[in-house]
Amino acid sequence: MSVEGTWNLVIATPIGKQRAVLRFFTEDGALRGVAAGEAEEVPLSDLTLQADRLTWRQSVTRPMRLNLAFDVAVHGDELTGTAKAGRLPSTKVTGHRAADA
Repeated sequence: MSVEGTWNLVIATPIGKQRAVLRFFTEDGALRGVAAGEAEEVPLSDLTLQADRLTWRQSVTRPMRLNLAFDVAVHGDELTGTAKAGRLPSTKVTGHRAADA
């Protein structure tokens, strides 16, 4: 299964829905990614795809400084799962692959 491409994510947080655009790509034979949202773009780290399970970490500074850990299931062009920021409760994540431009 390939997750390469652009994905639109919605993260349901206690301060409201946060939106991000993720781009997954292969570089030097490894899966890589970047996330863009709230006027910043950050690299994804510890990116792992095993069967239909995709996990990664990212650090953001907006709307506040957080280190996030994502764990999602990918089914075709849809994904669902959770994001966790430190000791805060997990939040629901949904997303869909963007149509090719």
